[in-house]
Amino acid sequence: MTTEASSRETTEGRVYSVTGGDWDSLVTEIGQTKEERVVINMGPQHPSTHGVLRLILELEGETVTEARAGIGYLHTGIEKNTEYRTWTQGVTFVTRMDYLAPLFNEAAYCLGVEKLLGITNDVPERASVIRVMMMELNRISSHMVALGTGALELGALSPMIFAFREREKVLDLFEMISGLRMNMAYIRPGGVAQDIPLGAVTKIRETVKELRHNFKDNEKLLVGNSIWMKRTQGIGYLDLAGCITLGVTGPVLRSAGMPWDLRKTEPYCGYENYDFDVITTDTCDVYGRFLIRMQELEQSLRIIEQACDKLGNLAGAPVMVADKKIAWPAQLSVGGDGMGNSLNHIREIMGESMEALIHHFKLVTEGFSVPAGQVYATVESPRGETGVHLVSDGGTHPYRVHFREPSFNNLQSTAAMSEGGMIADIIGAVASIDPVMGGVDR
Repeated sequence: MTTEASSRETTEGRVYSVTGGDWDSLVTEIGQTKEERVVINMGPQHPSTHGVLRLILELEGETVTEARAGIGYLHTGIEKNTEYRTWTQGVTFVTRMDYLAPLFNEAAYCLGVEKLLGITNDVPERASVIRVMMMELNRISSHMVALGTGALELGALSPMIFAFREREKVLDLFEMISGLRMNMAYIRPGGVAQDIPLGAVTKIRETVKELRHNFKDNEKLLVGNSIWMKRTQGIGYLDLAGCITLGVTGPVLRSAGMPWDLRKTEPYCGYENYDFDVITTDTCDVYGRFLIRMQELEQSLRIIEQACDKLGNLAGAPVMVADKKIAWPAQLSVGGDGMGNSLNHIREIMGESMEALIHHFKLVTEGFSVPAGQVYATVESPRGETGVHLVSDGGTHPYRVHFREPSFNNLQSTAAMSEGGMIADIIGAVASIDPVMGGVDR
């Protein structure tokens, strides 16, 4: 309610002064309203969300009445780009989707290509063992990020420092074996890019011992910690029915009590020959997902130790299929200037055989043809089921590459976990999903 506006003339024109206003009655009206809701944005650049994620929240006080996830801010066009590259070059693209689990992207893609080629059973055993070992090391490095950043976002700094300390040791192993710490493009159709260097198994065994000892630091800090328990127990609740309805997989599904792990249910790369347990809880909350990831670290260490034993018995065995029409690039080594073809290999193809040089040139520039057809191949990534649907029209490039990315599916559960809870608990819920936006948007 306002009084009549008075006016006065100034050098800038006529100015009106509005006075009055019954603020007491206005405040009373607001107090009588049954509900007052506001809509806010959390992100897409909020420091307490994983990656470039936008959450649109409707709040009543500090209670979340509605939550929606906005994605697409990190779109890279990787799936489309692979249609314009050879089958081998596609590895370099897909490894960059879920950038915390590059080896799983590569493995799913290569398993699909090998199915189309009909060479699944021709992949050398040593290559499969190396793949398993590298994937389990990658599972550890990925879980370290999930546990470290999840704790940091809830206010715990020390677990972040400890987690990244251990992750560095794993990345050092990746660099020693492939020449790169992330996005290695190490797994290739038909095997792996190169054999592990001399002394690698010994170094890996030493690292496993260190990791097993140091993982206890985070356990001592967080398991049973009263503040941590209050921020995680009963938070982000999603039961088994909700997980199944939304197509959720990985630790979120296993926290609802379902022992679904593709390494056991649909084995690949010889996982059926390894002894390990599928970790589950029945808490359906953030704390349960934290416990699962902590305990999966030990299972990965067990698998890595078994892989090291197998590699000892397969010394000197090939790491790429024998078919030279597929096995490119064949003989790589890590030198002072990075990874490339070994000097002996270059000397052989360029100095001794014109046919080998021509073949190598055609294989590198054109790539190999893949029979027409379509396949679906899956692996169990740190976040759940990573699947790839590959379509070939018989050419040297994929006709279509589409990934079933677990972060994309799992992110659907944000609303179910958050609505009805406090705004502060959204951070823990999203952290327990562990989405990687490079995989969501791709």
